[in-house]
Order: sequence, then structure tokens, then C-alpha cells
Amino acid sequence: MIKLDIINEVVTRTGITKTKAELAVETVFGSMKKALAKGDRIELRGFGVFNINPRKTGIGRNPRTGQEVNIPPGKAVRFKPGKELQALE
Repeated sequence: MIKLDIINEVVTRTGITKTKAELAVETVFGSMKKALAKGDRIELRGFGVFNINPRKTGIGRNPRTGQEVNIPPGKAVRFKPGKELQALE
């Protein structure tokens, strides 16, 4: 499923125009991006939780040369599905 599929589903279920549905979906995703950028946790009951986990510094290897490369610390978005989502088969 891609973003366009979500927009089309909103149009089908609500009957609003495609332009308004696209604006709504973009607004939700934009709000989620801003919250994650601030380090906030996003909890969607019945769906799951998005949060930011820090990644520590490490040492990797360049697969072509075998040379050691320093990997800087960073952040990774993690998703933990809720109970209802885990129950899907």
C-alpha cells in the first residue's frame, strides 16, 4: 500500500474531494514527522507505537576494501505493533 492508496481509501470512505483527502493525509504524516524529529513518542491505540531509539557509535568495514570505517551515532525510528495488529493472520 502506498500513500495514494491511503488517500483513495479516505475519499471512498468519507466522500470528500481527493484534494482535501490528500491534504488531510499529508497533514497527519507531517505531524508525525515533526513529533518524531522532536523525539516524541507516537502512540496509535489499536495500531502501534512509533519511537526514536539512539544508535551507538560503531566500527564497520568497507566491503570492497576491507578498510575499517567509523559509524557515527544516529537515531532510528522503531515501530512496535499493538495487540490488535499482532493478532492479524
